Amino acid sequence: MSSRTDPKAIHPPTELERIASPSATSSGVEGSRDRLVDRAQDELSPDQGTSVSSDLAGRSARVADTDDAGAPPSVASPRIQVRRDERLDLVIEYLAFVAKPMPLSLLLDEAPQRIAAILGADVASLYLLEGDGDELVLRGNVGFPREARGTVRLSVGQGITGMAVECLRPISVVQATEHERYRAFPELGEERFPVFLAAPILGSGRPLGALVVQRAGDRAFTARDVELVMALTAPIAAGARHAQVLDELRERRRRTGGGTRKVTLPGLPVVAGRALGAIAALRRPATSSLGARQGSGDPKLLRLAFDIAEKALLDLNARAATRGLAQEAAFLSTYLLMIGDGRLRARAFELAASGLNVAQALGTVAREVARAANGIVGDPFLQDRARDIEDLCDAILMLATPDARAQLPSKAVLVGDQLTVFDLLISARAHPVGVALSDRSGPRSLVLLQLLGVPSIVDVAGAFRWASPGDVALLDADHGFLVINPSRAEVATVRAARRRGPASPEPDDGGEDDDGEDEPAS
Repeated sequence: MSSRTDPKAIHPPTELERIASPSATSSGVEGSRDRLVDRAQDELSPDQGTSVSSDLAGRSARVADTDDAGAPPSVASPRIQVRRDERLDLVIEYLAFVAKPMPLSLLLDEAPQRIAAILGADVASLYLLEGDGDELVLRGNVGFPREARGTVRLSVGQGITGMAVECLRPISVVQATEHERYRAFPELGEERFPVFLAAPILGSGRPLGALVVQRAGDRAFTARDVELVMALTAPIAAGARHAQVLDELRERRRRTGGGTRKVTLPGLPVVAGRALGAIAALRRPATSSLGARQGSGDPKLLRLAFDIAEKALLDLNARAATRGLAQEAAFLSTYLLMIGDGRLRARAFELAASGLNVAQALGTVAREVARAANGIVGDPFLQDRARDIEDLCDAILMLATPDARAQLPSKAVLVGDQLTVFDLLISARAHPVGVALSDRSGPRSLVLLQLLGVPSIVDVAGAFRWASPGDVALLDADHGFLVINPSRAEVATVRAARRRGPASPEPDDGGEDDDGEDEPAS
């Protein structure tokens, strides 16, 4: 009985080395080879027997060539795999890692690194199948810039990776750029790693994504590499289901009022980072500045609001210049011109002095500008200017007469359709920890998100359907996920990262006792 099954059979290291030595199994290999050749020749025709004999002889020769590194085990003398095979050790460590329950973000961070080490690859990428099941999104990667995660997207059938998912078969090429299905992403510099292997991640009845490994040079991945990569995708399939956004499945599980069911919504990362907080919807004043609202008509409050807004816009403009966004944030100059326009201020003060409250005065100014813009048919510039003035008037109104119904809780994850200058002037005062926008967002929103500087994602489909104000949310802008009612393990991961600070990027698994999926944080 071996030492693995018999606790009394304990051998010192020298005995293990003796058992694992090639001499212990060489005679068994030779005898097995002769018996296989004889039986094959008896069962097949003469021509076939010669072919099989030659093939088996070649295989045994290859086995003999590897005897110096360790012969395969025979029935008579089992071989113990001691810690000499680096690749085997890495595979064992990988399997031990993926066997633990963990947040999806940890799997996406760690699995590509471990797979790249096993295959001797420069790049390893994990694609998840999202949307209606026809879009592959790069969510985990090692070897490419961080910005690639969540932004590199392929349709099923597009590129070598999409072809592997479409065919449900692995594809290996030595010069990927010469393949007819090759899809280039210039920002990645993929031409540096032409040796390419893509394998589908198979689920129950449908693919879940793809695993891609790449390396420099011209040394092709072997057949054993292809088999190994396919085997390594199996544990990833369990984690990939966390990112599925399938309404027909969640509809049966969703509870009234939002409930506590965990929901993972994918999006497009804009500002990297991770944040944890309560969901809060971006708000405007309860009544738009175009309408009347009861409030004070004190000109001092109006003047103070103009001054605060002007100072905030100057600060935003300076921040844009510091971050190299001056050109993209040129629209802020329009707001500075409007708020510095003496005629606009004079008209607002004139209306306030006539007995109108602040809301009525600002609403009248906005209506007059909108009327003038709409009177010039086909001038989009003036129409945009009218919307900007309305946005600015809403912000000044909130600064002059705060509306409790439009106030946001502090340290929240903000959810909305788009981000405006109003939000940077007003909503940012509540110090949000993250922003998730349901729209793909235009250039303005993207620039404003960068100026706000908190973890942010856009194009989050179903955000308003699944998120309710007050729900706990984890915004993972490193990979592009909004996790509503995250698990305890995911919450622990974010909190552990906060304690370590930015100098220690290694994530925490949140403990092995949590399933990482079905137990939301309270």
